[in-house]
Amino acid sequence: MVKKDLSFWKKRKVLVTGHTGFKGSWLSIWLDSLGAEVFGYSLDPPTEPSLYKEAKLYNFVQSTLSNINDLDQLETCFLNFKPEIVFHLAAQPLVRDSYESPIETYNTNVIGTLNVLEAARKTKTIKSIIIVTTDKCYENFGLNKAYEETDPMGGFDPYSSSKACVEILTKSYSQSFFDTKKIGIATVRAGNVIGGGDWAKDRLIPDVIRSFDANQTLKIRYPNSIRPWQHVLEPLYGYLILAENLYISPEKYSGAWNFGPNNSDAINVELIVKKLSKYWENPIWMIDKSDNPHESSFLRLDIKKAKSRLKWSPKWNIDIAITKILSFHKRWSHGEDAYDLCLEQIKEFNNN
Repeated sequence: MVKKDLSFWKKRKVLVTGHTGFKGSWLSIWLDSLGAEVFGYSLDPPTEPSLYKEAKLYNFVQSTLSNINDLDQLETCFLNFKPEIVFHLAAQPLVRDSYESPIETYNTNVIGTLNVLEAARKTKTIKSIIIVTTDKCYENFGLNKAYEETDPMGGFDPYSSSKACVEILTKSYSQSFFDTKKIGIATVRAGNVIGGGDWAKDRLIPDVIRSFDANQTLKIRYPNSIRPWQHVLEPLYGYLILAENLYISPEKYSGAWNFGPNNSDAINVELIVKKLSKYWENPIWMIDKSDNPHESSFLRLDIKKAKSRLKWSPKWNIDIAITKILSFHKRWSHGEDAYDLCLEQIKEFNNN
């Protein structure tokens, strides 16, 4: 029987790597609101402003601000905190940055994950581990198909291939060093995650908001590229359900899982911009025809496995997600507390 009673998290000891990032901050806020004892391991926030600072997460989450590649420091944190559950989100997450800094990308994403797995196998309290990768880990042949968990790994750009390496590495470690009858290990592949509190560069929706707010012309790359857009709470809810089931039935739920939107929300970049532009008086955008690095033209995830085996399914479509993002941005801009805004949206999501 699939468990999805969020009371499971009360007083659980949970370690989150990458908790200062956009997605990690949302997850840490959600876990804290559920009564979990959360410990975060990450670099300083990657953006200014950042959700971590705006939500004052340092008041709620124990933290070590350090590099995931400092294995001694990482192992010390694991051994001292004694987590039951680990969410590994720390990563270099941007395709364009991976072209500029490929060695850093592989070091962070591959060796960083190796370090997390090493620290985890020396920590006897751990019951379940979630390794977050990406929808871009699949070998993309440019076909109009949704990728299933059994499809081959690959990746044209350094970021995508680094995440494919993480998938292979995690499977190897699971088979070689972890007894999945006792410890559940899963990799999770989400779509293009969007939400309030994301100020990253080279991400479409933050770029749109920055440009339109400043009455500047937005330049968009690859307007016809199709992506599986989803609000950040969608995959995080899937991760929470999965981690609980890994804890209870590790052998049954270990492996790879897709968490994406319904097919109707796998739409192209230009349509996203058009949907957003309705909320500004004089939005201006143009297609960037400069020589941009390669990115896949079509991405969509098959989510039948999560729907059937975890009883998880998307709640907010792209139009609802956009309204939630813009509401967050407007209210935060007018001085409302980011932590409270996140909590409000989490409650709305849970009630759907």
